[in-house]
Amino acid sequence: MAEFIKIYEENPNPKEIKKVVNVLKNGGLIIYPTDTVYGLGCDITNTKALERIARIKGVKLEKANLSFICHDLSNLSDYVKQIDSSTFKILKRALPGPYTFILPGSKSLPSVFKKKKQVGIRVPNNNITVEIVKALGNPLVSTSIRDEDEILEYTTDPELIFEKWFNLVDLVIDGGYGGNEASTIIDLTEAEPIVIREGKGSLGIF
Repeated sequence: MAEFIKIYEENPNPKEIKKVVNVLKNGGLIIYPTDTVYGLGCDITNTKALERIARIKGVKLEKANLSFICHDLSNLSDYVKQIDSSTFKILKRALPGPYTFILPGSKSLPSVFKKKKQVGIRVPNNNITVEIVKALGNPLVSTSIRDEDEILEYTTDPELIFEKWFNLVDLVIDGGYGGNEASTIIDLTEAEPIVIREGKGSLGIF
């Protein structure tokens, strides 16, 4: 059964962050808050954990559309091919923020992602997420947790999330009520940016 812990975004407790990181390093799955909806994540370097997420989503790992959650843009070149200055300016303007950017994947991606020509990069504006990824030392691989409810696509109450997911994950973070609007997805792999999904992020970044 998953552990349920409270972490405050204004001042995340380093002990609690360390506990989350230990779960991730041991191949665990976590549910955590972002600046949009709650996400399901694991350590990018742990293949077994990645396979668990793919099973939950009901897809093969190589076909799963997962985002890489980074704490800033400093290690982007580990996962993304060299990008031009205009693309980098868009990223700098928008991040941290409620966006997922589709970028060309690099050759140094972890082996399970080697065939991916594109990757989704997220830098959420949420202190809990940022501190977890910083302490982990590499990105989280993440997907939004969706609801079967046709009216409300995303559950916002962490206690309800815990009730639903406690048998599937190892730790659920209560970071307060989440949003119910997902990130704006923008494809930056073409000559001009293409909006794949309009979500919480404003399109005034261009």
